[in-house]
Amino acid sequence: MNNPSTLQLHTQALGELQDELNRALVGQRGVVQQTLIALAASGHVLIEGVPGLGKTLLARALAKSLDMSFARIQFTPDLMPSDITGHTVLDRNIDSQNGKVDELRVRRGPVFTHLLVADEINRAPAKTQSALLEVMQEQQVTLEGQTIPLPAPFLVMATQNPLDTEGTYPLPEAQMDRFLFMLRIEYPSQEEEVAVVARATHAQAGDRLPLDDVQPRLSKAAVLALQQAVTQVRLDERVLDYAVRLTRATRAWNGLAVGAGSRGAIALTRAGRAAALMAGRDFVTPDDIKQYALPALRHRVRLSPDAQLEGRTVDELINEVLNSVQAPRV
Repeated sequence: MNNPSTLQLHTQALGELQDELNRALVGQRGVVQQTLIALAASGHVLIEGVPGLGKTLLARALAKSLDMSFARIQFTPDLMPSDITGHTVLDRNIDSQNGKVDELRVRRGPVFTHLLVADEINRAPAKTQSALLEVMQEQQVTLEGQTIPLPAPFLVMATQNPLDTEGTYPLPEAQMDRFLFMLRIEYPSQEEEVAVVARATHAQAGDRLPLDDVQPRLSKAAVLALQQAVTQVRLDERVLDYAVRLTRATRAWNGLAVGAGSRGAIALTRAGRAAALMAGRDFVTPDDIKQYALPALRHRVRLSPDAQLEGRTVDELINEVLNSVQAPRV
C-alpha cells in the first residue's frame, strides 16, 4: 500500500506532466490524460487519427517532458525488421600475431531507448510491424541467438492513419493486443482550431513543432517509482470481477464477431489502478474501470459483417456493453 505522502507526490507529478503536455497541444485533454494513464500503467499506446491532428506532436511533447532517452522511427513500406531491432555485422580485425580475426558485432537499432515513437506504424507491411512483438511484450531483442534487454522504463507510442487511408496495412491482431490503449484523436472545435493555427504561424517559419515551452518534469527514476506505485493501488475483488465481466461480455455481444481476450481485463485493471493514483486515491473504483473501457477494449474486438453493413461502430457497441453490465457497489 502506498504511503499517503508518497501517493500525493505521485499524483502531483502526474498533474505537472499533464500541464506540460497541455502547453504543446490545444484541446485533446482527454487524449493527453489517457496517454499519462498508460505511462503510469507501464503500457504502450496506439494513437489513430487523420494526418495533421497532433499525433506526432503529442508523442514528441511526452518525450520532451520526460528526462529519458527518445527515438523515432518513420514507418515506410520498404522498412525492414532489422531497421527497427538492429542487426549483427561481421567485423574484420587484424591481429599482429594471429592475422585476420572475424568477429560478429551487434549494431543496436532505435528500439534501444526509453520512449520509442513509431510514426505511421501501419504504413509498413506486417513482417516489419511484427518486429515489435518481442520488444513490446518482453522488452528485449533477440539477435543471432543473443537476448539483449531494453532499458527500463520502456514505452512505445505508435501513431497510425485510419485504414481507409491510401497506402496503409492493418496491424496484426497479436500486435494490436500488445497496446494497452488505442486512442483516437478527433477534429478540434472551431475555437481550438483557430488557436492551433495561430500558434503554428505566429512568428514562426516552416512546420516546426511548438515544443519550446515544454520542460522535462520526470526523470527515469521518477517514472519507475511512479509505475511501481501504481502496482500497489488496492483492487477490490468485486472491482476485479467487474473488469472480467465487462471483457467476457464482449465475446457474446450481438454485433461483435470477436470479443476481447484476457489481456482486455488485464488492461482494464492496470488502467484502473493508474486512474486511481492520478485521482489521489489508493483504491480502485468501478468508475475507474468504466472510464477507460473504450481505449482499453476498442482494438481488441472486431465488428461482425452485419454490424458493418448497418453502420455500427466498435465504440457504440462497447458503450452498450458498459450500460448492460452491472457495476458493483464498493
